[in-house]
Amino acid sequence: QVQLAESGGGLVQAGGSLRLSCAASGGTISNYAMGWFRQAIGKERDIVAAISSRGGTTYHPDSVKGRFTISRDNAKNTVYLQMNSLKPEDTAVYYCAARTALLPSTNQNNYDYWGQGTPVTVSS
Repeated sequence: QVQLAESGGGLVQAGGSLRLSCAASGGTISNYAMGWFRQAIGKERDIVAAISSRGGTTYHPDSVKGRFTISRDNAKNTVYLQMNSLKPEDTAVYYCAARTALLPSTNQNNYDYWGQGTPVTVSS
């Protein structure tokens, strides 16, 4: 069973950048498509990025396209989320998730393993 641990969250000013990491243990992430989701207070959890098991396919919703980039290093068993030009509305807890499939999904119900989340706060 894969365990996921997010890191890299914190407080940043609007316009700044953060890089989130998701380190996996207990299994190799090359067998999994990966996703990043976020949940703001009082809102549903939404996808912000997803990547196929080998990294050849990525997805970013319009809300973050051009600002966020998902990547993975299977040799390091780690997935990243580079977040640039951050806005106050990006404030949320960010979660990493693994799906036992080659291709990612935008539906959180299709992911099998989740991390505990890392909080991101963007001040105006």
